[in-house]
Amino acid sequence: MKINYDLELEKIIKENAGIRPKVLLHSCCGPCSSACIERLKPYFDITIFYFNPNIEPEEEYIKRKEEQKRLLKELGGVDFLDCDWENDLFVEMSTGLENLPEGGYRCHKCYDQRMKKTAIVAKENSFDYFGTTLTVSPYKNSQVINCIGKEISEEVGIKYLFSDFKKREGYKRSIELSKQYNLYRQDYCGCIYSKRKENLSEE
Repeated sequence: MKINYDLELEKIIKENAGIRPKVLLHSCCGPCSSACIERLKPYFDITIFYFNPNIEPEEEYIKRKEEQKRLLKELGGVDFLDCDWENDLFVEMSTGLENLPEGGYRCHKCYDQRMKKTAIVAKENSFDYFGTTLTVSPYKNSQVINCIGKEISEEVGIKYLFSDFKKREGYKRSIELSKQYNLYRQDYCGCIYSKRKENLSEE
């Protein structure tokens, strides 16, 4: 049975009314984070965590990171925590999974890699929650992402911020905000396999 993770987020917001918990929010890029930040900012103190070893090439990684930082400067009131590129971690994790379809097991492992790092850093730095912007995308399975988040939460020992940011027209809002702030919107998820799929679809 599918769980309504937008309602789960609403429950967390109500449980913490007036408290403003600290959340370390993993972000894949500025455009995706825009609508998520807008949704959470009235209720949480947000720090964006930019850990994306899957993004290739390095120039693309840097371009997306700089756009993320520019957006946060425009928005104000949201902190930023950077990471090294660490592409070798993704390469090692995805070895042997190169030919799997987009959205399948390789992608789930990628979500897990990025979210687990977020959880560990969140716990080490006394955040109340960790979360991710990944659920804003209509191309990603929010049921899978939230199940991974729940498992990591239990393993690491820190609360996970359930979400389905694509609900309430979140993805549409991210497009609107991207236009408003003139953000660079990439045409592939990030890894070489998603880029390969995009190239094939254009042939």
